[in-house]
Amino acid sequence: MIAARETGAVPAQLNQTIVHCRDNLAAATWVSELLGLDAPSSFGHFQVVQTGNGVSLDYSSTEEEFDRQHYAFLVTEDDFDEIFGRITSRELEHWADPARSQPGRINHHDGGRGVYFEDLDGHFLEIITRPYGSGA
Repeated sequence: MIAARETGAVPAQLNQTIVHCRDNLAAATWVSELLGLDAPSSFGHFQVVQTGNGVSLDYSSTEEEFDRQHYAFLVTEDDFDEIFGRITSRELEHWADPARSQPGRINHHDGGRGVYFEDLDGHFLEIITRPYGSGA
């Protein structure tokens, strides 16, 4: 098999992911406001939140039970301050770790900052300023 890079083709990139929720407009609006992104747009039965790197979160309402997922967002230091300010002003529970053993704190992995919190439907969201494993 010939690698995409050898042929000049663009390697596979994540373009979109579906996020199941109870109310797609409420969930998409909540996350876009919290993260400081543009308001969601409609596409079919989806409410679409566009992230800064072109990947969209396509919110889909359902009455069925759904698995809660984890979504991590890489943000700048300034954006972290703004988003974390909204987390604390909304009095959202937050943790420094995915085990939720360090409530009300942030982490400093790889010389950056990170924090975990839940969205309206119990999805576990995370903002980080440095990718994990990138070194200090």
